[in-house]
Amino acid sequence: MVTLLILAAVVLLLCVFSSKLLYRFGIPALLIFLVLGMLFGSDGLAGIHFDNYSLVETISAFCLIFIMFYGGFGTNWKTAKHVIAPSIWLATAGVVITAVLVGWFSWIVLKTTLLEGMLIGAVVASTDAASVFSILRSRKLNLKGGLASMLEVESGSNDPIAYMLTIAVLTMMSVGGENAIVPMVVMQLVFGLGLGFLLAFLSSFILKRINFEIEGLYTIYVVAVVILGYALCQLIGGNGYLCVYIMGIVLGNTKIKHKRTLVHFFDGISWIMQMILFFMLGLLSFPSQIPAILIPAVLISLFLIFVARPAAVFGILSWFKFPTKEKLFVSWVGMRGAASIVFAIFAITFGVGINNDIFHIVFFVALFSVALQGTLTPLLAKKLKLVEKNNSVFKTFTDYQDEAEMRLIEVSIDARNPWNGKTLNEADIPEGVLVVMVKRKRRNIVPNGSTVLKTGDILVLSGENFDEIPL
Repeated sequence: MVTLLILAAVVLLLCVFSSKLLYRFGIPALLIFLVLGMLFGSDGLAGIHFDNYSLVETISAFCLIFIMFYGGFGTNWKTAKHVIAPSIWLATAGVVITAVLVGWFSWIVLKTTLLEGMLIGAVVASTDAASVFSILRSRKLNLKGGLASMLEVESGSNDPIAYMLTIAVLTMMSVGGENAIVPMVVMQLVFGLGLGFLLAFLSSFILKRINFEIEGLYTIYVVAVVILGYALCQLIGGNGYLCVYIMGIVLGNTKIKHKRTLVHFFDGISWIMQMILFFMLGLLSFPSQIPAILIPAVLISLFLIFVARPAAVFGILSWFKFPTKEKLFVSWVGMRGAASIVFAIFAITFGVGINNDIFHIVFFVALFSVALQGTLTPLLAKKLKLVEKNNSVFKTFTDYQDEAEMRLIEVSIDARNPWNGKTLNEADIPEGVLVVMVKRKRRNIVPNGSTVLKTGDILVLSGENFDEIPL
Protein backbone atom coordinates (compact mmCIF):
# COMPACT_ATOMS: atom_id res chain seq x y z
CA MET A 1 0.00 0.00 0.00
CA VAL A 2 2.76 2.45 0.98
CA THR A 3 4.76 1.57 -2.15
CA LEU A 4 1.69 2.16 -4.32
CA LEU A 5 1.06 5.57 -2.72
CA ILE A 6 4.69 6.60 -3.25
CA LEU A 7 4.48 5.51 -6.89
CA ALA A 8 1.25 7.47 -7.38
CA ALA A 9 2.78 10.59 -5.84
CA VAL A 10 5.91 10.28 -7.99
CA VAL A 11 3.82 9.90 -11.14
CA LEU A 12 1.71 12.97 -10.33
CA LEU A 13 4.82 15.02 -9.56
CA LEU A 14 6.42 13.94 -12.83
CA CYS A 15 3.25 14.94 -14.68
CA VAL A 16 3.25 18.36 -12.99
CA PHE A 17 6.90 19.20 -13.55
CA SER A 18 7.07 17.81 -17.08
CA SER A 19 3.99 19.88 -17.95
CA LYS A 20 5.67 22.97 -16.48
CA LEU A 21 8.76 22.31 -18.59
CA LEU A 22 7.05 21.51 -21.89
CA TYR A 23 3.83 23.58 -21.62
CA ARG A 24 5.63 26.73 -22.79
CA PHE A 25 6.52 24.97 -26.05
CA GLY A 26 2.85 24.23 -26.74
CA ILE A 27 3.18 20.48 -26.25
CA PRO A 28 -0.28 19.27 -25.15
CA ALA A 29 -0.66 17.61 -21.77
CA LEU A 30 -2.10 14.55 -23.50
CA LEU A 31 1.20 13.75 -25.20
CA ILE A 32 3.25 14.30 -22.03
CA PHE A 33 1.09 12.09 -19.82
CA LEU A 34 0.71 9.34 -22.41
CA VAL A 35 4.47 9.14 -22.96
CA LEU A 36 5.06 8.98 -19.20
CA GLY A 37 2.57 6.12 -18.99
CA MET A 38 4.39 4.30 -21.78
CA LEU A 39 7.72 4.75 -19.98
CA PHE A 40 6.26 3.12 -16.87
CA GLY A 41 4.50 0.35 -18.83
CA SER A 42 5.43 -3.19 -19.78
CA ASP A 43 7.70 -2.15 -22.63
CA GLY A 44 9.06 0.90 -20.80
CA LEU A 45 11.78 1.61 -18.26
CA ALA A 46 9.74 0.67 -15.18
CA GLY A 47 8.31 -2.50 -16.75
CA ILE A 48 4.95 -2.40 -14.93
CA HIS A 49 2.72 -5.04 -16.54
CA PHE A 50 -0.84 -3.75 -16.84
CA ASP A 51 -3.50 -5.07 -19.23
CA ASN A 52 -6.78 -4.84 -17.29
CA TYR A 53 -9.14 -3.28 -19.86
CA SER A 54 -12.20 -3.63 -17.63
CA LEU A 55 -10.58 -1.68 -14.80
CA VAL A 56 -9.39 1.00 -17.21
CA GLU A 57 -12.90 1.27 -18.68
CA THR A 58 -14.39 1.91 -15.22
CA ILE A 59 -11.77 4.46 -14.19
CA SER A 60 -11.87 6.16 -17.60
CA ALA A 61 -15.64 6.55 -17.48
CA PHE A 62 -15.33 8.22 -14.07
CA CYS A 63 -12.55 10.56 -15.24
CA LEU A 64 -14.47 11.59 -18.35
CA ILE A 65 -17.43 12.67 -16.21
CA PHE A 66 -15.43 15.56 -14.73
CA ILE A 67 -13.44 16.32 -17.88
CA MET A 68 -16.62 16.73 -19.92
CA PHE A 69 -18.43 18.62 -17.16
CA TYR A 70 -15.59 21.13 -16.92
CA GLY A 71 -15.51 21.40 -20.71
CA GLY A 72 -19.00 22.88 -20.46
CA PHE A 73 -18.47 24.67 -17.14
CA GLY A 74 -15.47 26.58 -18.48
CA THR A 75 -17.23 27.81 -21.61
CA ASN A 76 -17.98 31.54 -21.66
CA TRP A 77 -21.40 31.66 -23.34
CA LYS A 78 -21.31 35.44 -23.89
CA THR A 79 -18.15 35.11 -25.93
CA ALA A 80 -19.17 31.90 -27.72
CA LYS A 81 -22.83 32.57 -28.56
CA HIS A 82 -22.15 34.31 -31.88
CA VAL A 83 -20.35 31.18 -33.17
CA ILE A 84 -22.59 28.63 -31.45
CA ALA A 85 -24.37 27.53 -34.64
CA PRO A 86 -21.23 26.48 -36.59
CA SER A 87 -19.77 24.99 -33.38
CA ILE A 88 -22.77 22.74 -32.82
CA TRP A 89 -22.87 21.70 -36.48
CA LEU A 90 -19.20 20.74 -36.32
CA ALA A 91 -19.78 18.84 -33.07
CA THR A 92 -22.72 16.87 -34.51
CA ALA A 93 -22.82 16.65 -38.31
CA GLY A 94 -19.03 17.10 -38.44
CA VAL A 95 -18.52 14.07 -36.20
CA VAL A 96 -20.91 11.97 -38.30
CA ILE A 97 -19.24 12.99 -41.60
CA THR A 98 -15.79 12.23 -40.19
CA ALA A 99 -16.90 8.85 -38.83
CA VAL A 100 -18.53 7.80 -42.10
CA LEU A 101 -15.57 8.85 -44.25
CA VAL A 102 -13.01 7.09 -42.03
CA GLY A 103 -15.28 4.05 -41.86
CA TRP A 104 -15.58 3.96 -45.65
CA PHE A 105 -11.79 4.34 -46.00
CA SER A 106 -11.14 1.49 -43.55
CA TRP A 107 -13.62 -0.74 -45.38
CA ILE A 108 -12.42 -0.01 -48.95
CA VAL A 109 -8.68 0.49 -48.48
CA LEU A 110 -7.84 -1.46 -45.32
CA LYS A 111 -10.30 -4.28 -46.07
CA THR A 112 -12.03 -4.32 -42.70
CA THR A 113 -15.67 -5.32 -42.47
CA LEU A 114 -18.09 -2.44 -43.04
CA LEU A 115 -19.24 -2.29 -39.42
CA GLU A 116 -15.73 -2.60 -38.01
CA GLY A 117 -14.62 0.19 -40.31
CA MET A 118 -17.50 2.33 -39.10
CA LEU A 119 -16.54 1.48 -35.51
CA ILE A 120 -13.00 2.79 -36.10
CA GLY A 121 -14.50 5.90 -37.69
CA ALA A 122 -16.85 6.51 -34.76
CA VAL A 123 -14.11 6.03 -32.18
CA VAL A 124 -11.76 8.61 -33.78
CA ALA A 125 -14.48 11.06 -34.88
CA SER A 126 -14.24 13.55 -31.99
CA THR A 127 -11.54 16.13 -31.37
CA ASP A 128 -9.66 16.39 -28.08
CA ALA A 129 -10.67 19.35 -25.89
CA ALA A 130 -7.68 19.01 -23.53
CA SER A 131 -5.17 19.33 -26.38
CA VAL A 132 -7.00 22.27 -27.97
CA PHE A 133 -7.25 24.14 -24.65
CA SER A 134 -3.61 23.37 -23.81
CA ILE A 135 -2.27 24.81 -27.05
CA LEU A 136 -4.49 27.90 -27.06
CA ARG A 137 -3.63 28.73 -23.46
CA SER A 138 0.06 27.88 -23.41
CA ARG A 139 0.80 29.87 -26.57
CA LYS A 140 -1.80 32.57 -25.76
CA LEU A 141 -3.35 32.13 -29.19
CA ASN A 142 -6.33 34.46 -29.33
CA LEU A 143 -7.77 33.77 -32.76
CA LYS A 144 -9.67 36.18 -34.97
CA GLY A 145 -13.32 35.77 -35.85
CA GLY A 146 -14.24 33.91 -32.67
CA LEU A 147 -12.31 30.83 -33.79
CA ALA A 148 -11.01 30.14 -30.28
CA SER A 149 -14.56 30.04 -28.90
CA MET A 150 -15.77 27.90 -31.79
CA LEU A 151 -12.96 25.36 -31.34
CA GLU A 152 -13.58 25.32 -27.60
CA VAL A 153 -17.31 24.61 -27.94
CA GLU A 154 -16.77 22.04 -30.70
CA SER A 155 -14.04 20.08 -28.92
CA GLY A 156 -15.91 20.23 -25.62
CA SER A 157 -19.24 19.03 -27.01
CA ASN A 158 -18.36 16.49 -29.71
CA ASP A 159 -17.21 13.67 -27.40
CA PRO A 160 -20.79 12.77 -26.34
CA ILE A 161 -21.77 12.52 -30.02
CA ALA A 162 -18.79 10.28 -30.83
CA TYR A 163 -19.66 8.14 -27.79
CA MET A 164 -23.22 7.79 -29.03
CA LEU A 165 -22.01 6.77 -32.52
CA THR A 166 -19.61 4.24 -30.98
CA ILE A 167 -22.37 2.64 -28.91
CA ALA A 168 -24.69 2.70 -31.94
CA VAL A 169 -22.20 0.82 -34.12
CA LEU A 170 -21.42 -1.67 -31.33
CA THR A 171 -25.15 -2.26 -30.91
CA MET A 172 -25.46 -2.97 -34.65
CA MET A 173 -22.56 -5.43 -34.39
CA SER A 174 -24.40 -7.35 -31.66
CA VAL A 175 -26.78 -10.18 -32.57
CA GLY A 176 -30.14 -8.56 -33.39
CA GLY A 177 -28.82 -5.15 -32.41
CA GLU A 178 -29.90 -3.45 -35.64
CA ASN A 179 -33.52 -3.43 -34.44
CA ALA A 180 -32.61 -1.47 -31.31
CA ILE A 181 -30.48 1.22 -32.94
CA VAL A 182 -33.15 3.89 -33.52
CA PRO A 183 -34.70 3.70 -30.01
CA MET A 184 -31.22 3.72 -28.50
CA VAL A 185 -30.15 6.88 -30.35
CA VAL A 186 -33.40 8.67 -29.47
CA MET A 187 -33.09 7.74 -25.79
CA GLN A 188 -29.44 8.82 -25.69
CA LEU A 189 -30.29 12.28 -27.01
CA VAL A 190 -33.63 12.91 -25.30
CA PHE A 191 -32.65 11.68 -21.85
CA GLY A 192 -29.16 13.20 -22.05
CA LEU A 193 -30.41 16.66 -23.00
CA GLY A 194 -33.55 16.55 -20.86
CA LEU A 195 -31.97 15.34 -17.65
CA GLY A 196 -28.96 17.61 -18.13
CA PHE A 197 -31.09 20.77 -18.39
CA LEU A 198 -33.42 19.65 -15.60
CA LEU A 199 -30.67 18.94 -13.06
CA ALA A 200 -28.74 22.06 -14.04
CA PHE A 201 -31.69 24.41 -13.55
CA LEU A 202 -32.67 22.67 -10.31
CA SER A 203 -29.09 22.89 -9.02
CA SER A 204 -28.74 26.57 -9.95
CA PHE A 205 -32.03 27.29 -8.14
CA ILE A 206 -30.72 25.59 -4.99
CA LEU A 207 -27.29 27.24 -5.20
CA LYS A 208 -28.87 30.69 -5.47
CA ARG A 209 -31.30 30.28 -2.59
CA ILE A 210 -29.68 28.01 -0.01
CA ASN A 211 -26.77 29.14 2.12
CA PHE A 212 -24.62 26.14 3.02
CA GLU A 213 -22.66 28.28 5.53
CA ILE A 214 -19.38 26.48 4.71
CA GLU A 215 -17.89 27.44 1.34
CA GLY A 216 -16.43 23.98 0.71
CA LEU A 217 -19.88 22.41 0.79
CA TYR A 218 -20.79 24.17 -2.47
CA THR A 219 -18.13 22.21 -4.35
CA ILE A 220 -19.18 18.95 -2.68
CA TYR A 221 -22.79 19.64 -3.66
CA VAL A 222 -21.91 20.24 -7.31
CA VAL A 223 -19.66 17.14 -7.44
CA ALA A 224 -22.51 15.03 -6.06
CA VAL A 225 -25.02 16.44 -8.56
CA VAL A 226 -22.65 15.85 -11.50
CA ILE A 227 -22.03 12.21 -10.52
CA LEU A 228 -25.76 11.71 -9.89
CA GLY A 229 -26.62 13.22 -13.28
CA TYR A 230 -24.28 10.88 -15.14
CA ALA A 231 -25.42 7.79 -13.20
CA LEU A 232 -29.14 8.49 -13.52
CA CYS A 233 -28.82 9.23 -17.21
CA GLN A 234 -26.92 6.00 -17.87
CA LEU A 235 -29.45 4.08 -15.77
CA ILE A 236 -32.44 5.20 -17.88
CA GLY A 237 -30.62 4.69 -21.18
CA GLY A 238 -29.48 8.26 -21.85
CA ASN A 239 -26.10 9.69 -22.81
CA GLY A 240 -24.46 10.42 -19.46
CA TYR A 241 -21.62 12.42 -21.00
CA LEU A 242 -24.05 14.64 -22.88
CA CYS A 243 -25.97 15.12 -19.63
CA VAL A 244 -22.95 16.32 -17.61
CA TYR A 245 -21.75 18.55 -20.47
CA ILE A 246 -25.14 20.29 -20.60
CA MET A 247 -25.06 20.65 -16.81
CA GLY A 248 -21.63 22.25 -17.11
CA ILE A 249 -22.76 24.72 -19.79
CA VAL A 250 -25.79 25.85 -17.78
CA LEU A 251 -24.13 26.06 -14.36
CA GLY A 252 -20.97 27.64 -15.76
CA ASN A 253 -22.96 30.50 -17.27
CA THR A 254 -25.36 31.05 -14.34
CA LYS A 255 -24.83 33.56 -11.55
CA ILE A 256 -24.34 31.32 -8.55
CA LYS A 257 -22.57 31.71 -5.21
CA HIS A 258 -18.83 31.07 -4.97
CA LYS A 259 -18.50 30.77 -8.73
CA ARG A 260 -14.77 31.49 -8.75
CA THR A 261 -14.14 28.84 -6.09
CA LEU A 262 -16.08 26.29 -8.14
CA VAL A 263 -14.13 27.16 -11.30
CA HIS A 264 -10.78 26.74 -9.55
CA PHE A 265 -11.87 23.50 -7.89
CA PHE A 266 -13.11 21.87 -11.10
CA ASP A 267 -10.11 23.12 -13.02
CA GLY A 268 -7.89 21.25 -10.54
CA ILE A 269 -10.10 18.15 -10.54
CA SER A 270 -10.17 18.14 -14.34
CA TRP A 271 -6.37 18.24 -14.47
CA ILE A 272 -6.05 15.40 -11.96
CA MET A 273 -8.51 13.31 -13.97
CA GLN A 274 -6.61 14.03 -17.18
CA MET A 275 -3.32 13.01 -15.58
CA ILE A 276 -4.81 9.76 -14.27
CA LEU A 277 -6.59 9.00 -17.52
CA PHE A 278 -3.75 9.77 -19.92
CA PHE A 279 -1.08 8.08 -17.79
CA MET A 280 -3.24 4.98 -17.38
CA LEU A 281 -3.88 4.77 -21.14
CA GLY A 282 -0.15 5.03 -21.78
CA LEU A 283 0.47 2.35 -19.15
CA LEU A 284 -2.07 0.08 -20.84
CA SER A 285 -0.35 0.32 -24.22
CA PHE A 286 2.32 -2.06 -25.51
CA PRO A 287 4.66 -0.10 -27.84
CA SER A 288 6.11 -3.42 -29.05
CA GLN A 289 2.75 -4.12 -30.71
CA ILE A 290 2.66 -0.85 -32.66
CA PRO A 291 4.85 -2.06 -35.59
CA ALA A 292 2.17 -4.66 -36.40
CA ILE A 293 -0.50 -1.96 -36.86
CA LEU A 294 1.79 0.82 -38.09
CA ILE A 295 0.75 0.88 -41.76
CA PRO A 296 -3.05 0.95 -41.25
CA ALA A 297 -2.67 3.39 -38.33
CA VAL A 298 -0.55 5.81 -40.39
CA LEU A 299 -2.95 5.58 -43.34
CA ILE A 300 -5.96 6.28 -41.09
CA SER A 301 -4.11 9.20 -39.47
CA LEU A 302 -3.22 10.81 -42.80
CA PHE A 303 -6.70 10.26 -44.22
CA LEU A 304 -8.26 11.72 -41.09
CA ILE A 305 -6.02 14.81 -41.09
CA PHE A 306 -5.96 15.61 -44.81
CA VAL A 307 -9.29 14.26 -46.11
CA ALA A 308 -11.99 13.42 -43.54
CA ARG A 309 -11.60 16.40 -41.18
CA PRO A 310 -11.22 19.00 -44.00
CA ALA A 311 -14.22 17.53 -45.83
CA ALA A 312 -16.38 17.88 -42.71
CA VAL A 313 -15.12 21.39 -41.90
CA PHE A 314 -15.35 22.81 -45.43
CA GLY A 315 -18.73 21.17 -45.98
CA ILE A 316 -20.18 22.79 -42.84
CA LEU A 317 -18.39 26.14 -42.52
CA SER A 318 -18.96 27.01 -46.19
CA TRP A 319 -22.64 27.46 -45.31
CA PHE A 320 -21.62 30.09 -42.74
CA LYS A 321 -19.42 32.03 -45.18
CA PHE A 322 -16.16 31.47 -43.29
CA PRO A 323 -13.02 32.60 -45.19
CA THR A 324 -10.89 29.85 -46.68
CA LYS A 325 -7.94 30.46 -44.36
CA GLU A 326 -10.18 30.05 -41.30
CA LYS A 327 -11.59 26.79 -42.69
CA LEU A 328 -8.04 25.57 -43.31
CA PHE A 329 -7.05 26.34 -39.74
CA VAL A 330 -10.14 24.70 -38.20
CA SER A 331 -9.50 21.66 -40.41
CA TRP A 332 -6.00 21.39 -39.00
CA VAL A 333 -6.98 21.86 -35.34
CA GLY A 334 -8.83 18.56 -35.19
CA MET A 335 -6.57 16.60 -32.85
CA ARG A 336 -7.68 13.19 -31.60
CA GLY A 337 -7.09 12.39 -27.96
CA ALA A 338 -7.90 10.46 -24.82
CA ALA A 339 -11.64 10.19 -25.44
CA SER A 340 -10.97 8.29 -28.68
CA ILE A 341 -8.69 5.85 -26.87
CA VAL A 342 -11.27 5.39 -24.10
CA PHE A 343 -14.00 4.69 -26.66
CA ALA A 344 -11.72 2.07 -28.22
CA ILE A 345 -11.54 0.40 -24.78
CA PHE A 346 -15.34 0.52 -24.57
CA ALA A 347 -15.41 -1.31 -27.91
CA ILE A 348 -13.02 -4.01 -26.66
CA THR A 349 -15.04 -4.66 -23.50
CA PHE A 350 -18.45 -4.50 -25.22
CA GLY A 351 -18.36 -8.18 -26.10
CA VAL A 352 -18.51 -8.12 -29.92
CA GLY A 353 -16.01 -9.72 -32.29
CA ILE A 354 -13.32 -7.28 -33.47
CA ASN A 355 -10.66 -8.54 -35.88
CA ASN A 356 -8.19 -5.64 -35.66
CA ASP A 357 -6.16 -4.33 -32.74
CA ILE A 358 -8.40 -1.28 -32.44
CA PHE A 359 -6.83 -0.08 -29.18
CA HIS A 360 -3.30 0.29 -30.54
CA ILE A 361 -4.54 1.64 -33.87
CA VAL A 362 -6.46 4.42 -32.13
CA PHE A 363 -3.63 4.93 -29.64
CA PHE A 364 -1.21 5.57 -32.49
CA VAL A 365 -3.70 7.83 -34.30
CA ALA A 366 -4.01 9.98 -31.15
CA LEU A 367 -0.24 10.19 -30.64
CA PHE A 368 0.40 10.98 -34.31
CA SER A 369 -2.35 13.58 -34.38
CA VAL A 370 -1.23 15.44 -31.26
CA ALA A 371 2.46 15.30 -32.16
CA LEU A 372 1.99 16.58 -35.72
CA GLN A 373 -1.06 18.85 -35.52
CA GLY A 374 -0.44 20.09 -32.00
CA THR A 375 3.14 21.10 -32.71
CA LEU A 376 2.34 22.97 -35.93
CA THR A 377 -0.89 24.68 -34.82
CA PRO A 378 0.72 27.89 -33.45
CA LEU A 379 2.90 28.23 -36.57
CA LEU A 380 -0.08 27.73 -38.88
CA ALA A 381 -2.16 30.31 -36.99
CA LYS A 382 0.57 32.90 -37.45
CA LYS A 383 1.20 32.01 -41.10
CA LEU A 384 -2.53 32.41 -41.86
CA LYS A 385 -2.51 35.70 -39.88
CA LEU A 386 -5.30 34.57 -37.58
CA VAL A 387 -3.75 35.66 -34.27
CA GLU A 388 -5.31 38.74 -32.68
CA LYS A 389 -2.60 40.41 -30.58
CA ASN A 390 -4.74 42.99 -28.78
CA ASN A 391 -7.02 40.50 -27.03
CA SER A 392 -6.73 37.46 -24.78
CA VAL A 393 -7.71 33.87 -25.41
CA PHE A 394 -8.56 33.53 -21.72
CA LYS A 395 -11.78 35.47 -22.34
CA THR A 396 -13.16 32.44 -24.15
CA PHE A 397 -13.16 30.66 -20.77
CA THR A 398 -15.23 31.45 -17.69
CA ASP A 399 -12.17 31.31 -15.42
CA TYR A 400 -10.22 34.26 -16.76
CA GLN A 401 -9.46 36.75 -14.01
CA ASP A 402 -5.95 38.00 -14.53
CA GLU A 403 -7.03 39.72 -17.73
CA ALA A 404 -9.47 42.11 -16.06
CA GLU A 405 -8.60 45.47 -14.51
CA MET A 406 -9.57 46.36 -10.96
CA ARG A 407 -12.10 49.24 -10.88
CA LEU A 408 -13.96 51.35 -8.32
CA ILE A 409 -17.65 52.24 -8.62
CA GLU A 410 -20.28 53.82 -6.39
CA VAL A 411 -23.71 52.26 -5.86
CA SER A 412 -26.63 54.09 -4.21
CA ILE A 413 -28.97 52.12 -1.97
CA ASP A 414 -32.61 53.07 -2.50
CA ALA A 415 -35.83 51.51 -1.22
CA ARG A 416 -36.02 49.10 -4.17
CA ASN A 417 -32.46 47.82 -3.88
CA PRO A 418 -32.45 44.14 -2.73
CA TRP A 419 -29.54 44.89 -0.39
CA ASN A 420 -31.52 47.51 1.54
CA GLY A 421 -31.98 46.56 5.20
CA LYS A 422 -29.51 43.67 5.03
CA THR A 423 -26.07 43.23 6.54
CA LEU A 424 -23.14 42.79 4.17
CA ASN A 425 -23.09 39.08 5.05
CA GLU A 426 -26.76 38.78 4.08
CA ALA A 427 -26.59 40.95 0.96
CA ASP A 428 -25.06 38.23 -1.25
CA ILE A 429 -22.27 40.48 -2.57
CA PRO A 430 -20.84 38.80 -5.69
CA GLU A 431 -17.51 37.03 -5.20
CA GLY A 432 -14.64 39.19 -6.37
CA VAL A 433 -16.36 42.44 -5.32
CA LEU A 434 -15.22 44.21 -2.14
CA VAL A 435 -17.19 46.90 -0.28
CA VAL A 436 -14.42 49.41 0.48
CA MET A 437 -16.52 52.12 2.15
CA VAL A 438 -20.09 53.08 3.02
CA LYS A 439 -20.91 56.79 2.68
CA ARG A 440 -23.80 57.59 5.03
CA LYS A 441 -24.87 61.25 5.14
CA ARG A 442 -21.70 63.07 6.20
CA ARG A 443 -19.89 60.02 7.54
CA ASN A 444 -17.58 57.54 5.86
CA ILE A 445 -17.90 54.07 7.39
CA VAL A 446 -15.37 51.27 6.99
CA PRO A 447 -17.80 48.33 6.88
CA ASN A 448 -17.64 44.79 8.20
CA GLY A 449 -19.91 41.79 7.76
CA SER A 450 -22.46 43.02 10.31
CA THR A 451 -22.84 46.52 8.82
CA VAL A 452 -26.54 47.09 7.96
CA LEU A 453 -27.17 48.85 4.65
CA LYS A 454 -29.77 51.63 4.72
CA THR A 455 -31.69 53.79 2.27
CA GLY A 456 -29.48 56.64 1.08
CA ASP A 457 -26.19 54.82 1.66
CA ILE A 458 -23.58 55.05 -1.08
CA LEU A 459 -21.33 52.01 -1.38
CA VAL A 460 -17.82 52.25 -2.79
CA LEU A 461 -17.12 48.91 -4.49
CA SER A 462 -13.84 47.52 -5.77
CA GLY A 463 -13.69 44.63 -8.22
CA GLU A 464 -13.23 43.32 -11.73
CA ASN A 465 -16.76 42.54 -12.86
CA PHE A 466 -19.87 44.38 -11.71
CA ASP A 467 -22.42 42.58 -13.91
CA GLU A 468 -24.19 41.11 -10.87
CA ILE A 469 -24.45 44.38 -8.94
CA PRO A 470 -28.05 45.70 -8.56
CA LEU A 471 -27.72 49.28 -9.81
